[in-house]
Amino acid sequence: MLTRLKAKSEGKLAKQICKVVLDHFEKQYSKEFGDAWDTIRDILTSPSCWQYAVLFNRFNYPFELEKDLHLKGYHRLFQGSLPYYPESMNCYLSTTPNQLPSERHQIGNLKKYYLLNAASLLPVLALELQDGEKVLDLCAAPGGKSVALLQCAYPGYLQCNEYDSLRSRWLRQTLESFIPQPLVNVIKVSELDGREMGDAQPETFDKVLVDAPCSNDRSWLFSSDSQKAASRISQRRKLPVLQKELLRSAIKALRPGGLLVYSTCTLSKAENQNVISEILNSYSNLVPVDLKEMARTCTQDFTFASTGQEWELLVIPDKGKAWGPMYVAKLKKQSWAT
Repeated sequence: MLTRLKAKSEGKLAKQICKVVLDHFEKQYSKEFGDAWDTIRDILTSPSCWQYAVLFNRFNYPFELEKDLHLKGYHRLFQGSLPYYPESMNCYLSTTPNQLPSERHQIGNLKKYYLLNAASLLPVLALELQDGEKVLDLCAAPGGKSVALLQCAYPGYLQCNEYDSLRSRWLRQTLESFIPQPLVNVIKVSELDGREMGDAQPETFDKVLVDAPCSNDRSWLFSSDSQKAASRISQRRKLPVLQKELLRSAIKALRPGGLLVYSTCTLSKAENQNVISEILNSYSNLVPVDLKEMARTCTQDFTFASTGQEWELLVIPDKGKAWGPMYVAKLKKQSWAT
């Protein structure tokens, strides 16, 4: 296994950094983050520093692997210290960069674990999922957050939506790999344009997760096609328009009293804080929900940038910490109209 791991990490190191993207990020993020950008850039551009967390599948629990990870110095994330932390969620992280091999998809066999950026669990936990609730994962592929939601509770109904048909196939395969058949019956995979979901299913869901399409800083930095990278950068300023349209649709789909969590895996202020500020200014029946307790109890594993608001978190890549980037904002829909 160790030889395989070594080969994997060497393959990662061989990835080429896309200069077009790096230059663009240098200009933008050195302004937004000042001196902190140097450390962020070092981690983002060094895959050997990325620490993959191991999320156990409660439907096929890997007891032997758990013992093995303990011996290797992995620790359990969150440790039940969060205001909302389900006992059924078990995620382990090494203090040194490490990656287990991915398990192969086999029809009829549930995988034992899911490898992920640990910061991507924060939006899932912020949703505070309870048994029996109706939940919408609006932009669900490749399915990691849907799988994580199902580690937290048994929803009465979970709709996993993905507009892109290729990514939707990937999502279906992920769910098949992790979720037992009886539970699959309460999950619906749809391929609607997320911007139309609110009109199609108004005030239907107790909880909505909008893990929005964004400029994915980590993958963009390793774009092998520099023309494609340049095109992505020029399209980047259009992303906040799409993100706000998805949020407006999600707000319509959310029942009064329900919770909405917005997340991205970019550091970009234009796609994070500015999007949420504009949404909050447009709706008098939306109230931001404080996340400072979540930040306070997670500082051992994550580094948070100061955003100036207590209802949003921005995990920034840092040495010896779970990597990010991950932005999270939490909103509640009041029961009175706009």
